[in-house]
Amino acid sequence: MRLLLWDIDGTLLSTSGAGIRALEASMAAEFNSGNPVDLSDIDWAGRTDRWIARTIFEKYGVEHTSANVNRLLNGYLERLPRHLEELTRALPGVREILAEADKRSDIVQGLLTGNLARGAATKLSHFDLWDYFPFGAFSDDSAVRNDLGPYALERAATHSGHTFDPRDVWIIGDTPRDIECGKVIGARTLAVATGHHSMRELQQHAPDQAVANFEVTDSFWEIVTS
Repeated sequence: MRLLLWDIDGTLLSTSGAGIRALEASMAAEFNSGNPVDLSDIDWAGRTDRWIARTIFEKYGVEHTSANVNRLLNGYLERLPRHLEELTRALPGVREILAEADKRSDIVQGLLTGNLARGAATKLSHFDLWDYFPFGAFSDDSAVRNDLGPYALERAATHSGHTFDPRDVWIIGDTPRDIECGKVIGARTLAVATGHHSMRELQQHAPDQAVANFEVTDSFWEIVTS
């Protein structure tokens, strides 16, 4: 059996910055007296929502407390659905791959993402993809991306009744941080250049495999089942 653990933004979906715009709107309304907020200088790719919240507070001089984090992120989650209407799309090949994985008895798939669970559900439900993922690890579990792998493995075992050898686990994502997260737990890593990082940039971080996109679905299956 193989376990596929998917990132969301830039891997499954192109959200065209919808999440960042929802965070900017929440920050402006909740902490900046309605004045515009610009988060374009924050390196958010591959980060968790809770890490991003801390960084936003550092930039704008807001006290980093649990209450403030929850206030910001709840505001973000409330605003996210309307921002998803703006130029977002499921990436080519993704829907076909997820549907095929769902049918296969030798494949278990879940999420390993920096999104909050509610944010992940909102984004994937917008494209009718949420039901493909019966479990996952999320920013709710930890603000540190590299902490999320063990949560995902434990939930995969609970869901499937099978304990996965790390060599049978693929972490699939579009950033160097996805690659690093996979290496922390000894999993294999599949990098895809559909986000903000080029194939060359991703290959510098030594993933097990790297592809330009998932348009050729047969190539994807050759990689993850080899």
